[in-house]
Amino acid sequence: VLQKKGIKCKLFSPVKPVLTTLQNNRDHRKILVIDGHTAFTGGINLADEYINAISIYGHWKDTAIMIQGEAVKSFTIMFLQLWDVMEAKKHSARKYIENIDYSFIQNPKGYFMPYCDSPLDNENVGELVYLDLINTAKEYVHIMTPYLILDHELMTALSYAAKRGVEVSIIMPHIPDKKTAFYLAKTYYKELIPTGVKVYEYLPGFVHAKEFIVDGQKAVVGSINLDYRSLAHHMENAVLLYKNSAVNDIKKDFFETMEKCNEVTIGQKKKSVLRQIFMPILRLFAPLV
Repeated sequence: VLQKKGIKCKLFSPVKPVLTTLQNNRDHRKILVIDGHTAFTGGINLADEYINAISIYGHWKDTAIMIQGEAVKSFTIMFLQLWDVMEAKKHSARKYIENIDYSFIQNPKGYFMPYCDSPLDNENVGELVYLDLINTAKEYVHIMTPYLILDHELMTALSYAAKRGVEVSIIMPHIPDKKTAFYLAKTYYKELIPTGVKVYEYLPGFVHAKEFIVDGQKAVVGSINLDYRSLAHHMENAVLLYKNSAVNDIKKDFFETMEKCNEVTIGQKKKSVLRQIFMPILRLFAPLV
């Protein structure tokens, strides 16, 4: 339908009947670039539930960010890199990043830096940025994420931050979109909460936002979840902000969302015998979820 209307579109790495781990390498980036001067990114996909036109998992909570200026060039290149993956003839980025009119854009205070992550190199940029934010926090780390499936490094960083007096708060969904991932996340609650990490669930529905806010000075908004797939297998992207006025907006959004949450406590609800058996087994398959 889109192609008939003159819109160019294609599948990224379509599934093929071949046994290969490359089929794990999904394009999870969310990028919208307008005339080279304005870009949007965040957790929001193009579907009715993302704007709450329909309700599948209660109220859908998500976030996105708009950036303007020369940093938009990074998003243009990110998009073209993926678009050209299966193209014989590659696009030249020059026509999309040169001679852009930025004159109408006001210079913001502070800094914002787009970045991306790819499973095809040997560096987990998304996880490294998150670890740096957690490890350099002095007052607080506030996190909003739909999934919580952590490796040893992230578990250690979050726990140690809380133990050294940093306020670590994580907002999670109360209504899951994927029950397996939801119950798997709860196995991490019982390890994080005793160390001082606070976990909240968004009572109206599902949280799909990916936010980090640190000490009121640094923040990240993007597509990168706190799970193995986002951190190791998917094509991802985000924006890191430092001493930027938008950090206050992200901070405000976090606290407004927290007002609609319930804090999770250990032993809040007794699990069934079946779930007590099932959840530790599920943990063994965490890297695949």
